[in-house]
Amino acid sequence: MSEAAKPEVHALLHAASSTICYIVACPTTKQCAVIDAVLDFDIASGRTSTGFAEQIIAKVRELGLTVQWILESHVHADHLSSAPVVHKALGGTIGIGDHIGEVQAGFAKIYNLGPQFQVDGEQFGHLFADGEQFAIGSVPAKVMHTPGHTPACVTYVIGDAVFCGDTLFMPDFGTARCDFPGGSAHTLYRSIKRILALPAETRVFVGHDYGPGGREIAWESTVGEQRASNKHVNDGIDEDTFVAMRTKRDAELAMPGLLLPSIQVNIRAGNLPEPEDNGVSYMKLPLNQF
Repeated sequence: MSEAAKPEVHALLHAASSTICYIVACPTTKQCAVIDAVLDFDIASGRTSTGFAEQIIAKVRELGLTVQWILESHVHADHLSSAPVVHKALGGTIGIGDHIGEVQAGFAKIYNLGPQFQVDGEQFGHLFADGEQFAIGSVPAKVMHTPGHTPACVTYVIGDAVFCGDTLFMPDFGTARCDFPGGSAHTLYRSIKRILALPAETRVFVGHDYGPGGREIAWESTVGEQRASNKHVNDGIDEDTFVAMRTKRDAELAMPGLLLPSIQVNIRAGNLPEPEDNGVSYMKLPLNQF
């Protein structure tokens, strides 16, 4: 692969949600994408803040980059997106996979958002189809629809690197849960196999890391390393074995603490609910739905 197809990757850790946000840059044109930006949120006080988003913005400016894209790997259930904050400061188009409408439709019912809430993804600047090609500067990029964790998850293949969101984690942590609405362990297994069919030297960048066993936080591996040693989906594990493991494990997991506030913001492309007549935005808390 030519040097022109190898993007520079800068990772920023949002410690409170164990999320890794990426700035992916073309080394020749200095254009970039920001992937999975986080908005700080304190659920106890109901207060949002932009400290982490400002770190992203400052890093982009320090590197002398121009933002082309602000990309979401999926509708996150563990943090609020700061895509609108980054967009306001730096420009760029906010993009997500074109199956977002399935997620919006399901959660619009749960939150009773009414007919005024559009469930066609119109809140986002661009909806990526499976296999769609684009570019970051002179670095070629392609979108893979990789559902399973959610119906709308995508993996961005940018040059020699893939950004897989929550679909795949570091080899010693495994894979994403599949028990959210529309999730499927069978589908996740097949999606991951698409990723692992890429060349062995392909760099793999994950959306979260939790430092299992107390090791240092990490976010980069390769397809070859994943195939050899991912504890859930290495080459020696078949689909039925994976599904049995994933189903049992998911049944034991607690719901993410920020799921209910996160989803209703993230299906709006990171925008808060419209203020009411007193100028205040309110989040809904649907009772007995999960």
